[in-house]
Amino acid sequence: MLSVDELQSRTYEERMEDVLRELPIRSSEWTNYNPSDPGITILENMTAFSALQGAEIVSLSYRAKMALLKMAGFVPKRGKCAKVLLSSDQLPGPYTLKSGERFHLGDLVFEISRPTLVGASRIIGIFAKENDEFRDISFCLDKEISVPARIFGEEPQEGNSLYLVFDKKPDDLRELILYIKAVESSHRNKTEDRTEHIFADVEWEVYTETGFVKVNARDFTSAFVASGEVRISLPEQKCAVCNETPVEGYCVRATLKRAEYDIIPKITNIYGPLFEVWQRDTKAFSQTYNKNDKISIDSPIGKDVYYLVFGKEKKGSSYRRYELVNSAYDQGRYCYYENTKGGINVTFSQEDFGYAPIKCKDCVRVIIYGEDVMRRYNVGKVIGYDDQEISIPGNNIVHETFFLIARRKDEEGYIYDFVRPEKKDDGALYYHLLEGEGKIVIEDPGDFIDADLFMGSVAVTGGPRGNIGAGNILNVDDENVEDGFYNPAEGQGGCYREKLEEVKARFLKDMRTPYRAVTAGDYEYIVKSTPGLCIKKAKAVMDESKNMVRVAVLPDSDEKFPKLSRIYSDKITERLKERRLITSEFEVIRPSFAAIGVKGTVYVKRHYSDCKRQIEDRIRAKLDYINSEKNFGDRLMFEDVFHAIEDLPCVEYVYDLSLHSENGKLAQMKEYDIYPRFDCLCYPGEISLELVTSDK
Repeated sequence: MLSVDELQSRTYEERMEDVLRELPIRSSEWTNYNPSDPGITILENMTAFSALQGAEIVSLSYRAKMALLKMAGFVPKRGKCAKVLLSSDQLPGPYTLKSGERFHLGDLVFEISRPTLVGASRIIGIFAKENDEFRDISFCLDKEISVPARIFGEEPQEGNSLYLVFDKKPDDLRELILYIKAVESSHRNKTEDRTEHIFADVEWEVYTETGFVKVNARDFTSAFVASGEVRISLPEQKCAVCNETPVEGYCVRATLKRAEYDIIPKITNIYGPLFEVWQRDTKAFSQTYNKNDKISIDSPIGKDVYYLVFGKEKKGSSYRRYELVNSAYDQGRYCYYENTKGGINVTFSQEDFGYAPIKCKDCVRVIIYGEDVMRRYNVGKVIGYDDQEISIPGNNIVHETFFLIARRKDEEGYIYDFVRPEKKDDGALYYHLLEGEGKIVIEDPGDFIDADLFMGSVAVTGGPRGNIGAGNILNVDDENVEDGFYNPAEGQGGCYREKLEEVKARFLKDMRTPYRAVTAGDYEYIVKSTPGLCIKKAKAVMDESKNMVRVAVLPDSDEKFPKLSRIYSDKITERLKERRLITSEFEVIRPSFAAIGVKGTVYVKRHYSDCKRQIEDRIRAKLDYINSEKNFGDRLMFEDVFHAIEDLPCVEYVYDLSLHSENGKLAQMKEYDIYPRFDCLCYPGEISLELVTSDK
């Protein structure tokens, strides 16, 4: 059997030499070896085919590689538009943004998805309530400063509340969106479910004419543990002015129903009400209507645009195209139009033209084209061969809004269908959109062979460029709005469609990531990556006497000596149970701490001040296993402490030095070094130093 290297490396010329050498052995009667001989021509063709096969055997097509990755559960992630939250505090009063309204930051365009009222109300006060006493933390409204505030006090407990007071009724808002900026721990892992609350439960309420009413809220801060948005659904009852707070106004309240925080929550800023926009630039816009007369069309993509109007003349049928006219015309598929400030008005008249759409759901569809798409809106024709590729205008296309217009011919003329990617149905045109490359691949033409394809709806995105930093001012296209809109949070979610190399890299990374706990390193990685927890250190050791793995865990905490809480122990145990081998047992161990004392005499140089503090700080840094890179059970070496002191600029030399453990059960001394137990971390104990000033 030929090796892969041989198949790949042997050229056509080398293969032909082998054939010609073997011919006399195979046939003694073959005497004509000239290229003109038909037999030689046949051998040349067969050899060329063999060479092509050899190259093909050792290469995989893009589709084959993707199919193999899909079998392993890895498919390319689609491109996404970045989402940005904007504040309307700069507006002098309420204003309604139209669907598709465009905002600009440099060359980036952001669009709003639906009509939204902004600037209707503002937060005028923030108060924390503990033991029936209010504490004013309204400084969190100042976006220029970031002073941490413990919103639920020094010891958060059930019943503590946070009050947000608004100047006007937020009733007209569909949803109240807030952004909370919190002081986060660098050790905290992200939760798999962004709305999961591990350490606390919060109840959100809105003050109405009947008092505080509980409302539904999606809290992406994990109960003020991390920065994120809070989306509050307003009640059916009308909001009312609340007189309980130090400042009167319309009130929203968050109350702790459970408080088991590992780190006391602190916030620096609260922003709201906010609204969301998406980073995309629509080049062709589609809108459907459920009525067949007097349709008002507003263009969200500018004034210099082109309109195509389509209508259904039978329920469940394809569309017909209607030409726009502004006066009486011949019989045919026409409709009247008149220009308006924001677009056009369209009127159908069966009496005048003989044709009109029927009244049903989505009976009329209007496509609005920008100049650059209109010039290239004809994409091509469906030929019908396997995996036909067609280029389309634009790269990094937004998959969710994209569709093509397929035009076919019947006995009455042309019919039009609006075809989205990867939509299966009997006789449907099934195609894939490669949004990053600006191509479509037709997998199944269905009943659409020989159909002409046109651009229908298309928008492009900047992908990760849309994840803008916080603190920018975005300006809207509307001339009536002079002030800009401030984004208090970074843009999130923007990305391009994954390429083959990126999917492959993600697959390889996943293969190297421990899922099953086998080695000590596997146990430590799995514990430290537990979602939602702040874990600084973990150490796994095998207890041979009991055939058990013991894992010591140090959580991040505000306490000097962090404890392993019930929540931590339960979460880690649950995670390890899912990932341990069936025959293995484990135990999660809380951390132990051993104080290490130091005695010594140090000669210091003249003309240096504050020498004792510098030396003690250096010693504490070396002995502190809780806040350093040292792990459970790591040996504390005498020479490391000795040289750390000696390397200080103010030290002449170390005359005498000794280390000792203040708890012999947790850390033992052997020769000059300290050996902590496997679940023990050292920390500085009593430090007794005698300083002698050198004569030098």
